[in-house]
Amino acid sequence: MTITKPEEHTGLADPPEPDMKAGVVDLLERSGSVVVPIGIALYALLYLGIQQVYGIFNISPEQAGIDQATMFGRLVGTLILLIIGGALVAGIVVAAVWLLDKATLGHLFRLAQAVRVRPWAAATAGALWCGASYWGFLGYLGLGEGASLAGIVITAVVIGALAFLVPFRLLRRRPTGRAGMKIVVAAFTGIGLGFALMGQMESDALAVAEKGRPASMLLSMVGFQDQWVVLNDRESGKVLRGGVQVLLLGEREGAYALYDCAHQETFRISMEATVLRQVTLEPDRPSGYSCLKQKN
Repeated sequence: MTITKPEEHTGLADPPEPDMKAGVVDLLERSGSVVVPIGIALYALLYLGIQQVYGIFNISPEQAGIDQATMFGRLVGTLILLIIGGALVAGIVVAAVWLLDKATLGHLFRLAQAVRVRPWAAATAGALWCGASYWGFLGYLGLGEGASLAGIVITAVVIGALAFLVPFRLLRRRPTGRAGMKIVVAAFTGIGLGFALMGQMESDALAVAEKGRPASMLLSMVGFQDQWVVLNDRESGKVLRGGVQVLLLGEREGAYALYDCAHQETFRISMEATVLRQVTLEPDRPSGYSCLKQKN
């Protein structure tokens, strides 16, 4: 008597295992279509922000000895820090949405699905988001100062309706168009955040240049060096510029690039003829400190 194995008797083989590689690739493609546009937009605007920060001191980053490789490394480090912070915020938001969905017995998820499958609803949501991202640009131009929440909402609605609603609706017709809409929304998210950071960087740099205030955490993240020194003449030992602390911006071609906050002046001085004394990194300043009080 021949014993037949169950799979031979039924004609069924072992069920195929799911293709894990395909799932990972799909996940990377989906996340990459969001993360990459945001990262590129942030990098570009942070690069412009660094240029503006050193422009406040009337020099370029290159004149302070910061080459492109150094700037690239600093900005990549900044992006990594932003990703770390963004991951925390995203995790909290996801957890809050999940709890809210559980509290509403799944109605929130069904509402999101209903919006997603309706072209006009999805286009409206994307248009409003892109319109809101313009607020970072308007804030950078100084047009959003003192605006109320109602003004922000109205501005986002008007910009979104005029510029994005119809194009997004047309993109929703095909899968490639829907993917393109996701990339556009991600890019404008990065642009809005980038302009907001860029404006804050300039504001913080102005506080350093005008009053000698300590550099903010954002300036430190992008690699701005808040280092103050006292200058001495190497040959005579005489204290230069009245002994006031000056900001060391960098060095290039045998000369220091320095900023005298008390006299609101940027200057260069030979490294061979100068000795740096009392080098202080990120000095503690008392409340209400102003470097103008040091002026003789």
